[in-house]
Amino acid sequence: MAKKILVIDDDPVIVKYLTSIFNDNGYETCTASDGAEALEITKKEKPDLITLDLEMPEEWGTRYYRKLSKEKELKAIPVIVISGMQSRHLSIKDAAAYLSKPFDPDKLMAVVRKAIG
Repeated sequence: MAKKILVIDDDPVIVKYLTSIFNDNGYETCTASDGAEALEITKKEKPDLITLDLEMPEEWGTRYYRKLSKEKELKAIPVIVISGMQSRHLSIKDAAAYLSKPFDPDKLMAVVRKAIG
């Protein structure tokens, strides 16, 4: 069974790009466009890994991450932050990795493989 990655980003172009990268590499994907929607999808889908944008219109990624961290059965899911924010390192200290937009897809896949195989 393929491992599942939840892509959280409000930009549909980025979501489509990430989804195609992950699908081309044998991963299943599910998506959310903001932090509020993402928490419900995380509970339902139980992904193996999450990619998280920080700056989104409804609920920012940092707030979603705080909520995720309080969920006993979800808090161990590795999170890769993919953001255009300059001070991203201050926001989520326990992230598996930080990638700046624009990102290198090969570097992203290396991080994903290291985190979940």
